[in-house]
Amino acid sequence: MPDKEFKETLKKVNQFRISKDYDIEQFISSLKDTGFNAKRLALACEIYKDMIEDKDCTKFFGLAGALVPAGMQGVIHDFIQEGFIDILITTGANLTHDVAETLGYHHLQGEVNINDLNDVKLHEEEMNRIYDVFMPNKVYEGIEDFVSKLEIPDYTMPVSSFLKFLGEKLPKNENSILKICAENDVPIFCPAFTDSGLALQLGFHHQKINLNHFKDMLKMVDLAWDAKKAGICIVGGGVPKNFIMQSLQFCPTSASYAIQITMDRPEPGGLSGATLREAISWGKLNEQARYSTLISDATIALPIILWYLKKSEK
Repeated sequence: MPDKEFKETLKKVNQFRISKDYDIEQFISSLKDTGFNAKRLALACEIYKDMIEDKDCTKFFGLAGALVPAGMQGVIHDFIQEGFIDILITTGANLTHDVAETLGYHHLQGEVNINDLNDVKLHEEEMNRIYDVFMPNKVYEGIEDFVSKLEIPDYTMPVSSFLKFLGEKLPKNENSILKICAENDVPIFCPAFTDSGLALQLGFHHQKINLNHFKDMLKMVDLAWDAKKAGICIVGGGVPKNFIMQSLQFCPTSASYAIQITMDRPEPGGLSGATLREAISWGKLNEQARYSTLISDATIALPIILWYLKKSEK
């Protein structure tokens, strides 16, 4: 039987209802007293709001996968523009697709349940598929044309310095992640940059290039070390998550706030499914930290969190 102290923490589940006049703040407030991932979404919103309001908190944002093709470019852009991200750590895929959209190319939406959808035929027609999003090969040709004309000032600069240079060279665009980061001096770290179409094009056309990953590693540790408090939001997991976490592990200040949005499970031992609570054992997450692991598709959760933060910002 549960002990008395535990039983005293229990309270009724809120069987909430939604009226036509409900706004996002009321909606999230209603979810706080529900269960499962609805409750964890509300907690994630509250934790992110606390991170923003804590002026001593440096906000690290890890973005895995390729969310730009799904339409999340503007959402990430606004997280940065609003000052909700201080340091972005992401994959080469997100940057590749961000460059494509910024140059005026577009990802195309479709359906995967069309009877005559045939991936062999798509390949013959030079159409690449990302679940129900499609991208013609000509997009890569456009990226190649842009990259080949870059006049790179330093072939051995850190990856983060190159990404700022790239953002400055891209045309003005209201959704571009690279552009808004360059304009707002938000550093972008991409520890697995060579694992991307953008890096392939760069390597093909600028064969003397040897961007320095170790300088970025040390710079990231310095940023984590100098943070009075650290707050982290991890979308997916993978390399971006570990790059943040390993920096915090060797610093005197572990994360005080933490959010993870993932669809992965912890049992196989992979980092993308590892719980935030597990990070306490490594010293990456503070024992007194507020944290929420949200099992959700990020294309659903991220826009809701951003909507809540924009509406509740003081």
